[in-house]
Amino acid sequence: MPEELSPNIQDYLKRIFEITASSGGKATTNQLAAVLGISPASVTNMVQKLSKTSPPYLAYQKHQGVSLTAAGRRAALKIIRRHRLIEHYLVKALGYTWDEVHKEAEILEHAMSPTLESRIDAALGYPDFDPHGDPIPDADLVLPEVEQTALSRLPVGQFAVVIRVPHEDPQVLQYLGKCGLRPGAEIKLVARTPYDQTMRVLILSTDEEVVIGPTLGDQITLSTGK
Repeated sequence: MPEELSPNIQDYLKRIFEITASSGGKATTNQLAAVLGISPASVTNMVQKLSKTSPPYLAYQKHQGVSLTAAGRRAALKIIRRHRLIEHYLVKALGYTWDEVHKEAEILEHAMSPTLESRIDAALGYPDFDPHGDPIPDADLVLPEVEQTALSRLPVGQFAVVIRVPHEDPQVLQYLGKCGLRPGAEIKLVARTPYDQTMRVLILSTDEEVVIGPTLGDQITLSTGK
């Protein structure tokens, strides 16, 4: 449980969940080292430790990556729920902008009590998504399911609604906010250049076009209404 695990272990489990949720596979030590900002050797030591707890939080085999066990997934979802509720509360109740909340939530998620968690959830009206469109696990740690596709895979000429944007880089969020590319925005993919896959996207509410590169396009997800 998050209240029983150190912040360091919570961060490991959360990051492994995020990596494996997007890739559908296992997280490598190099991937974890990159996102946590530590050495691969330190990662190896920790994942070995977490694979030998009772119950084990991770399934790990040398050179084959790491994945969450049922206990690890539950612990990861608990801390992810708190993080995303905090982000939502900071924006809705305290006037934070969506590019300010990630770092604050990284700190506060480790200190939140179950009582505060449930009261913030109720005060917000039990939201399904945070300000960036990331799904918030409910009290039973069930994630809302939404069919979505990446902007980079949208056919030229097709309309869609933005569901989620990447949440960690404040500069990216400031750019997307200025452009109007937020969850709920209706868009149309106008063009994609064949040589570098850069996209021109029309924001229907403002009738303005914005330019999105392929890397960012992979991280913006959409609903096409299909």
